[in-house]
Amino acid sequence: MSEQKSHYPHQHDPSDQKKSISRRQFIRNAALATAGFYIVPRHVLGRGYVAPSDKLIIAGIGAGGKGGDDLRHFYATGKVEIAYLCDVDDRQAQDSLKRWPKAKYYHDWRELFDKEHDHFDAVSVGIPDHNHAIVAFHAMQLGKHVYVQKPLTHDIYEARMLTEAAKRYKVVTQMGDQGASSDGVRQLREWYEAGIIGEVHTVYCWTDRPVWPQGIPWPDKKPPIPKGLDWDLWLGTAPYREYEDNVVPFNWRGWWDYGTGALGDMGCHIIGPVFKVLGLDYPTEVNCSVSTPYITNWTQAYYPDSGPISSVVHFKYKTQKGNEVRLTWMDGGIQPERPEELGPNEIMGDGGNGVIFIGTRGKMMCATYGENPQLLPTSLTKEINVPQKYPRVPGGADGHYGQWVDACIAGYGNMEVDSPFVGYAGPLTECVLMGNLAIRSFNYREPNSNGRGYRYPGRGITLQWDGPNMKVTNFDPANQYIRRTYRQGWPGLTF
Repeated sequence: MSEQKSHYPHQHDPSDQKKSISRRQFIRNAALATAGFYIVPRHVLGRGYVAPSDKLIIAGIGAGGKGGDDLRHFYATGKVEIAYLCDVDDRQAQDSLKRWPKAKYYHDWRELFDKEHDHFDAVSVGIPDHNHAIVAFHAMQLGKHVYVQKPLTHDIYEARMLTEAAKRYKVVTQMGDQGASSDGVRQLREWYEAGIIGEVHTVYCWTDRPVWPQGIPWPDKKPPIPKGLDWDLWLGTAPYREYEDNVVPFNWRGWWDYGTGALGDMGCHIIGPVFKVLGLDYPTEVNCSVSTPYITNWTQAYYPDSGPISSVVHFKYKTQKGNEVRLTWMDGGIQPERPEELGPNEIMGDGGNGVIFIGTRGKMMCATYGENPQLLPTSLTKEINVPQKYPRVPGGADGHYGQWVDACIAGYGNMEVDSPFVGYAGPLTECVLMGNLAIRSFNYREPNSNGRGYRYPGRGITLQWDGPNMKVTNFDPANQYIRRTYRQGWPGLTF
């Protein structure tokens, strides 16, 4: 099956032409494969039977961890063939290799794309944040549908480029924030649009993340690289560093070169419902406060490589109606004040995470992924009924995977998904990463003119954000965090 031809003609930029690709020169030579084959109709083979020619052929970039979990969800639809697996860490890939023994296995996604691009339809990207964009961008240039884990990208610039690529190459895109397909998000929208809580002006979002070490110095033990891990390929676009333990496979989330901290890890799951309900776009300004560790009395620690232990970020938006909305994000276990309408023994959110919407006529609340939506006081949840306006996704949040599979098989433009890059996942990711830009600006420092100590000019100010042009207009040092430079030898994102 790994040699099976792709059965869905991919739509792409007509100006692109099919060319020979090499691992080192992909972006210049990327081609859009088009292969058309007659598909045997399902009815010929019997009801419920999915013909091999009707199956979506997937290449999984990231075979372990969350990447492997995504592949299992796709496969469970019965409409997918996992034909290719790619992982830089053989240890993490073992379960997937046993589950799909016929899948052809690669370590380098560039080699897989080079050799096999005619033989698959879609790509699942379930790898660390810093390599999301480069894989997804090149897959789209090859005319492949893509599913990318949240957050969509590591940098604001990358999110904008993936959004533009989705427009240009006309492929089906979905970010892995499964709550976007949940019943809860739809219920929240229906309450809000029915006017139950009036116009929302204030939102609180919070999480108990990070649940990995942050606010710490980069270790310097320099242990040997474990057998089975290609450390250089794992680094990918990031600057080269010597291998250290406790980075792979999970704790990379806390290091800015690879991850996006607590906000990146959970922001799309928690702020996402707010975007869906209120139809938000780019924020207009952002400011924050960040926990500061001290190494001795009155001496701040300076760990620029790592995210903070906790932070509070304030965003300001203009809604499509012209109303102002203030959204406050809290992480590291910090939570907002409990609403007076919530009983003393009632759980706020899900305990560790949640969202509270405050409107001119009332309040509503939900947990992570938009689950367990509640009007406040919670007795109103059962007392108030509004018409169901939005169709539910079969399987709810778990149906997010099958929704993408079905949309890919239907072909671009024939079926909607809940987290497309254009109009939702791209702008949401930019918002999340704008919060990180504020956090990193808070810890930006410059030496004092007298040569004694440092000053932190990014603290105590509000960053003014020009969303369309991706620029902070009042504090230029912040703009260095919008776009990073890829390590030499890794192709950039260029059309």
